[in-house]
Parts: sequence; structure tokens; C-alpha cells
Amino acid sequence: MSWQLNLLRPDLAGFKAYSAAAPDKNAVRLHANEVSWRRDWDHSDVGLNRYPDPMPALLVERLGRLYRVPPESVLPTRGSDDAIDVLVRAFCLAGRDAVAISSPTFGMYQVAARVQGAGVVDVPLVQSPESPFGLDVEGLSEAVSTGADSMPVKLVFVCSPNNPTGNRQATGALDALLERVGSRAIVVVDEAYQEFSGGSGLSRRAADGELLVLRTLSKAYGMAGARVGALVGPPETVALLRALLPPYLLPSPCVEAALRMTTPAALVEARARAADIVARRGSLARALARMPGVLEVYPSEGNFVLVRFGDAEAAVDSCSRAGILVRDFSRQPGLAGCVRITVGSESENERVIAALTEAVHV
Repeated sequence: MSWQLNLLRPDLAGFKAYSAAAPDKNAVRLHANEVSWRRDWDHSDVGLNRYPDPMPALLVERLGRLYRVPPESVLPTRGSDDAIDVLVRAFCLAGRDAVAISSPTFGMYQVAARVQGAGVVDVPLVQSPESPFGLDVEGLSEAVSTGADSMPVKLVFVCSPNNPTGNRQATGALDALLERVGSRAIVVVDEAYQEFSGGSGLSRRAADGELLVLRTLSKAYGMAGARVGALVGPPETVALLRALLPPYLLPSPCVEAALRMTTPAALVEARARAADIVARRGSLARALARMPGVLEVYPSEGNFVLVRFGDAEAAVDSCSRAGILVRDFSRQPGLAGCVRITVGSESENERVIAALTEAVHV
């Protein structure tokens, strides 16, 4: 049994999943109270009048191949948000357990914890010339040791590359964190932006039970609207978490879209497009760095750049007047004056540069 299950909520011991109606395309389906007709405009493969496959085996196989782990180590989820939510529900009792985060980071870790009634201990990222927004390994280890208001920390969320700062956490820092935390808490590494960065290798380590990894098709694979993500971990943990999720998790059209996206030809195209985004990210960052009013452009390994402006409000307002949406993070601790700008097409990047240039001259 995976050591991670020792941290499971005690009241979930022996939990049994809801038994969903098993699909069979070749049988007469009179077992799930579906209707037998489909709309003329319904061009889905299976038909929207039918329940989706509770666990689409082909998609699981494709995702396992994509992340280089056995299929039994993959849990498809509705984006990374779903995985974050089920992890907190599985391991944290309301008012009794806590999670650790490192701000500034993705806000859903804290949201999921608060909804569950779990505590949150924040060990902010450390800024240094060598490693801006790096992990405070000592602080996280201490947080796991002491807990949050007497609540033990069950999960440590690490976003790498981090949203919104864009940096990837050093492998050495993650290794040190895993060593110091040991089996006292589960380290969860969110790799939503990994395809814009470098090789990870963490998925294999997750399958072996060292940690858990979150992946998604939303970013580099251009499927944000389909909401298909994955949790990678040891088979025992994956099976337990699957039992806690709704029986018909992914809608049929989303599964069908994910299957089309994970064909060999589609993956080749997606990787080429991701490489183009990385190239445009560099061009955008250099153009921004040359602009008056820009104090700093932080190195990024995501599909966005974080920029510190002398007047962030003016920059955001100028973009808004030009019909461009950017994300103001000025009110987050450690990000005063910072705006996150997604890397767009070449013409979109030119438009944002023009809008920001206008802001400087207003």
C-alpha cells in the first residue's frame, strides 16, 4: 500500500465508490435510465443521450503514454482544479488538518482548502538575485513539523513553473523538500505549464509514490474549454481518489476532444506550437524590458510573463482601452506593481506593446 494512504482522512477508510452503469456500445442499453433518441444536431461519437464512460480506458492509456507512466498511475480530472479539490477533500478533515502553500502562487490551493474548512499555512517564496521566487525549503519543512494553529499539514502544494511568477523550482530544492518532509505530508507539484519549460521527470517519480503531480491539456495543448487534466501518482492513491470523484466525471465531448488531441500527429503539432509560444515569449519579454516605465520583466517558463511597472494601474487601464485584457497582481503580497501578460499571437503581442507604449506617453 502507498504510504500516502496513511495520511487519508480516517473516516474515509474502506470508502466504496458509487457503482456507475458500465458502458457497452454493442449492447441494448436499458440499465441506466437513458433515453434512446439523440438530437439531429448531436454529432458526438457516442451520443449526448448516453452517459459517458466512467473511466475512459483509451484516454487513460493515452495520458499515461503522454506522461510516461503506467495507465494505472493516471487519474483524469476536470482540469487541475478538480484534482486540487479532491486532494484536499481526501486528506484534510475540516478544522483538523491543513495545507501548505508558497505565495505568490495559484489561488485555487487556498480556495479548495477554505471550502473544505482546512487550515492554510503560507510560506512565501524567497526572492534572491540567484533565484527569484524560490522555495523556502526550511520554512516549508518547519510548517509541516509545527502545523497551522495546531492542525497538521497534510499537503504541500508547489506550482512549478509557478503561476503567476513564471519560474520553475530548482530540482535540488524539490529534492531537499521531499527529503525533509518525508512521509509526514504529501508534496503535490502542479506542472500545468511544464510543456513551456524543460524536462520534468516528476511524473515517473509520482508514479513511484514520492509525490503527486498535476498535469493538464488546458495550456500547451490548447484545450482550456474541454477541462481535461490529470493527476499522476501511485496506483493505490489514484484508485482511492477516483472513488471520491463523481461517477461520470468527464463529458463525452470532452473525452472525444482529448482523444483527438492526443493522437501522434496532434501531439507533434502541439509541441511545435508550444515552441513558437516560447519564442514569442522571449521576443515579448525583450520588448517589454526596453520600455520606459517597466521596472522588471521576470524570467518565465510559462506561456506568460510577469512584469513590474512603475504604474501598474496605468498599464492595465491602457490595455483595457485598447480592448486587451491583462491580469493585475499588484495587490498580492510581494507583487506590488506586477501585471501578468499571456503570450499571444505575434499581432496580439504587437498590440499590447503599442497599448503599453501609449500608457507611458499619457
